Amino acid sequence: MRDLYRYAIVLATVAIALTAMLIGLTYSVPDLLRVDYGFPLRWGSNILDTIAGPVNKWGVDLFGLTADLVFWFAVVVAVTLYLMRRK
Repeated sequence: MRDLYRYAIVLATVAIALTAMLIGLTYSVPDLLRVDYGFPLRWGSNILDTIAGPVNKWGVDLFGLTADLVFWFAVVVAVTLYLMRRK
């Protein structure tokens, strides 16, 4: 039964990591509508509307994406190792 709880905690950590990577935060001011992706570092930005009119411009920062992936994989591995060590 304890193993079931450990697996549940690891799966919850993976779900949090995926959510942090994929959910976009909307930034809206009167002349700009932008959606930013990635936490703790912004790796993607989609500009939807500017003062000049509607646009659909994507910007991807590969360093930010790599850093986010490394950070979240390290969190998942650290949680897994911590739970395995507690046996």
